[in-house]
Amino acid sequence: MGRWRFFLVLSFFLFVLATGVALAGDPTGAATLKADPGAPVDYVWVLVCGFLVMFMQAGFACVEAGFCRSKNTTNLFTKNLLDFVAGSLAFWAIGFAILMGKDWHGLIGTSGFFLAGDNYDVGTYLSFFWQMVFCATAATIVSGAVAERIKFKAYLLYSIAISAVIYPIYAHWVWGGGWLANLKFGLGHLDFAGSGVVHAVGGIVGLAGAIVLGPRYGKFGRDGKPRAIPGHNIPLAALGVFILWFGWYGFNPGSTFSAHHLRISVIAVNTTLAASAASLTALLIVLWKTNKWDLGMALNGVLAGLVAITAPCAWVESWAAVVIGIIAGIIMVAGVYLLEALKIDDPVGAVPVHGFNGLWGLISVGIFADGTYGNYSIDPPFVKGLLYGGGVDQLIAQIIGAVVLFIWAFGAGYILFKVLDILIGIRIDPREEIQGVDIVEHGTPAYPEFYVIRR
Repeated sequence: MGRWRFFLVLSFFLFVLATGVALAGDPTGAATLKADPGAPVDYVWVLVCGFLVMFMQAGFACVEAGFCRSKNTTNLFTKNLLDFVAGSLAFWAIGFAILMGKDWHGLIGTSGFFLAGDNYDVGTYLSFFWQMVFCATAATIVSGAVAERIKFKAYLLYSIAISAVIYPIYAHWVWGGGWLANLKFGLGHLDFAGSGVVHAVGGIVGLAGAIVLGPRYGKFGRDGKPRAIPGHNIPLAALGVFILWFGWYGFNPGSTFSAHHLRISVIAVNTTLAASAASLTALLIVLWKTNKWDLGMALNGVLAGLVAITAPCAWVESWAAVVIGIIAGIIMVAGVYLLEALKIDDPVGAVPVHGFNGLWGLISVGIFADGTYGNYSIDPPFVKGLLYGGGVDQLIAQIIGAVVLFIWAFGAGYILFKVLDILIGIRIDPREEIQGVDIVEHGTPAYPEFYVIRR
């Protein structure tokens, strides 16, 4: 029976390859270059920005490892590697077709599986690479919310599911010509670089995962009060935040898909200001509350501001970016305390940083969009929010998208983790959790000199 399965899979792949050869698009780029001599500039721009986004995986790994305990460091880095490895293959096979394929009733794409047929084209491959690194970002966000207690095989299966189905379906609704993009309010639901599509989807799926898993052993006392579980290397987390911040200059400006859109300077400045405003806000709130200069909160404040500005970055003035960042810092700190009050354990703050602030970023478009830039275009119609005489139409579209996102991401994530829990169990044994996932699941501690070997 095993041989038959092997030959069936092999035959399918041969069919895909044969179809791709028979129905090729523009695999050399000659036709594209002839039609648009300026295309190479835009291609290089998008690819270089995509390379920066891919390198953000290193930043996420450092942040998660720094905020968690040393005994789980190898596991965290392995998860960040494998969610990209497995996720990119799943996105190639299924996810990209669902996201960018021929639209079916505004719900899903239905063509381009395995990049076959006329998808063997330089333009399609460029789009695939860009969307793939965005998908990988959404997938890896969840790693922090479920850190230190999830089984590795369960996480691997989750990575495949979000990359193949959960992320692409919602992304199709917004970026693939789906129903949210075609709402009759304003210019439809808008998300310039992914506050919602990427970050909120990852953050809300992470919320579902954290709820299904339950808190780490010892996180809450018998009286229900939260206990601090300090990260083992805050400088490593700081390095990760700097890597992520640098990568965001590919994430946001690159979403113009063109180096000829000089709006990239506005996007870069807004990205910087929102991150700075959110970080300082979070730092001062915690200083007021604890009388301590909390680096961890300042670092998560940076990320909160970056997440929040990702949707409106091309559509707002600098002062609005600062306001968006200030509110993002408040949301992040309040979100941390809210999760603790609800006894939801999020070791790195992924849910308030990415989930809650991703939703805030979406809503901010409908408030602060200044009416000087279109929907990925320098030409009208321009995006105009409530404060600039645009009325409530765009704000309504943004709120609808945010509500739909929460329902979809939380519902799909909760069902996924529940099913995995029933089928294979998703949580490691409490004794193994105390020992550390590095030894139990990988047999490779990140700091072997800290371990005593008994013979």
